[in-house]
Amino acid sequence: MIIAVDGPTASGKGTIAKALAAHFGLPHLDTGLLYRAVGRQVELSGGDPNSEDDALAACAFPEALLSDPELRSEATGGLASRVSVHPSVRKALYERQRSFATQPGGAILDGRDIGTMIAPDADVKLFVLASVEARAQRRFNEMQQQGRKVTLDEIATDLAQRDARDRTRKEAPLRAADDAVLLDTSHLGRDDAIAAAVAAVEAKALS
Repeated sequence: MIIAVDGPTASGKGTIAKALAAHFGLPHLDTGLLYRAVGRQVELSGGDPNSEDDALAACAFPEALLSDPELRSEATGGLASRVSVHPSVRKALYERQRSFATQPGGAILDGRDIGTMIAPDADVKLFVLASVEARAQRRFNEMQQQGRKVTLDEIATDLAQRDARDRTRKEAPLRAADDAVLLDTSHLGRDDAIAAAVAAVEAKALS
């Protein structure tokens, strides 16, 4: 069974995807981490994330970079959003994601274009969404726990800018697949969101 989990930053899609992977015993890939690694590599190389050549060169990042805690920072998230607009970058990472999705036994992938581009043949597609206000508060809480200094307003502004870039880019824009199940987590706690996702997958799989 292939399960695609899409949605904007801090909607809860990553948490939900990990929980679904554990519940159904499937391997999980956070595809956003690949783009964050490309963005981080551009930065480490002194390149420009708005340059398609620099971003494409960064797709050859070392595997060890995926363990860099800086990948989870707001700054790297912004870099990921910028490098992801380049068609050559998306093409370079496509096969890696597609291979993971089609492995024997199935898989769960979360990102922004899994149900529309990477695995349009997925058995179940979820599109997780939440208001900018709810997402900003979640990310703010995470940053505070990590000891990072950032304001709630700064995070909300950054999320809104990333949403705009992701939804308006020419290549694989962020959108729900026509057959995706929409799951709004704005007013759901972690456990309730996971329970709703498990129920949605089971209902879809049995339909």
